[in-house]
Amino acid sequence: MRIGFVGLKPGETVGWHTTGSNEESLVILHDRGEARLEGQPSRPLAAPAFAYIPPSTRHNVANTGDSLLEYVYVVAPAQNKK
Repeated sequence: MRIGFVGLKPGETVGWHTTGSNEESLVILHDRGEARLEGQPSRPLAAPAFAYIPPSTRHNVANTGDSLLEYVYVVAPAQNKK
């Protein structure tokens, strides 16, 4: 498992990426933005908020607000449920 903090200026994005077979959670702390998942409509995010990114999903986060978008991400191995 790994965690980190991201601060995006207005108009910035983190860039398209995947976390491979891991799942990712976002905890939005300040301002607003969008979660962009490939092949799906953009999902608005506004603090306080939580977003879940499934494993093997190409995604991006964009700041659509007027100030610094701040969030914490948590990436962890996905568990197979049987």
